[in-house]
Amino acid sequence: MRTYIRRSIAVTALLLVTGSTAVLGQNPNWTRPFEGHRVIGNLYAVGTYDLSVFLITGSEGHILVNTALEDSVPLIRANVESLGFDFEDIKILLQMQAHWDHTAALAEIKAITGAEMWATLNDAPVLIDGGFSDPHFGGRESFTPIEVDKIIRDGEVIELGDITLTVLETPGHTAGSSSYLMEVSEGGRDYDVAIANMATINPGKRLVENPTYPGVADDFAETFRKQKALDVDVWVSAHGSQYGLHDKYEAGQAYSPETFVDPDGFLAAVERLEEAYEEQLRSEGR
Repeated sequence: MRTYIRRSIAVTALLLVTGSTAVLGQNPNWTRPFEGHRVIGNLYAVGTYDLSVFLITGSEGHILVNTALEDSVPLIRANVESLGFDFEDIKILLQMQAHWDHTAALAEIKAITGAEMWATLNDAPVLIDGGFSDPHFGGRESFTPIEVDKIIRDGEVIELGDITLTVLETPGHTAGSSSYLMEVSEGGRDYDVAIANMATINPGKRLVENPTYPGVADDFAETFRKQKALDVDVWVSAHGSQYGLHDKYEAGQAYSPETFVDPDGFLAAVERLEEAYEEQLRSEGR
C-alpha cells in the first residue's frame, strides 16, 4: 500500500508539470468545441476538438462511446441534436478507457437518458468508485461514480436494433481498455471500422519493475498483437489527435465515406506505440 501511495504521489507531481492531469494544466483542446460530423455509415463524432465522443445510431436507440470532461454534456447534446438525433434516445453507454477525461460526464448522461452503462470487467470497478481504484491515477475520486449495469467481454457482440458492435479488449492503457469493431456498407463497398483505444503509455507508468498493475506489460503486448492483426479500413480513437482528425476533416466538409479511410495510418500508429513500449521495456532493464 505504501508503495502504491508513493507511486501515485510521484505520478501526480509529474503530471502537474507536464500538463496531463485532471487537476491542473489540462489541454485547452479538450474543451474546445468542434462540430458534430458523420464519420462513416451510422458512426458519428460528437465530442470536442480533441476528446472523442462517438454516437452509433440505430433503429431502436443509440450507443454513446465516451464523454469528455465533467461539463461536456451541453456540447455533446448540441452535437447530437445538430445531426438530427435525440439525445434521450441514447440507450447504451460505453467507454474506451476509465480515465477521467473520457468518463467524467457518464453519470450525468446516464441520469438524463436512463441509458445503461456497459463496461469491461477490469474498468468497471474504476467507474463504480469514480477513479479511486485506478492503479495509475487513483487514490482519490476524479469523476462522478457511475453504476455499471452490464459487464462486457472480449469478442462479445453488442446488439441494439440494427446496431452490431463487437467488443475487442485492448488493455494496457488501463486494465480494462476496450475497442469496438463494426462493419459498414456504403455505395456498394464494405468497410471494416475500428473505434480503437490506442495503447499509449502515460508518463510515470511502470511496466516491469514495480509495475503499475500486475501483468501490464503482457497486456500491452497482447493489445499490439490484436491490433496489428485487424483488417481496418476506417479507424478513430479516444483523441482526435491520435487518428489525425484535423488532417482528415475540416468543419463544414461534405460527407464522404472515404474521408477516414486510412488502413496504413492505423498500422503505422500501432507500430509507433509498440516501439515506444519496447523502448520503455529496455529502459526498465528488460
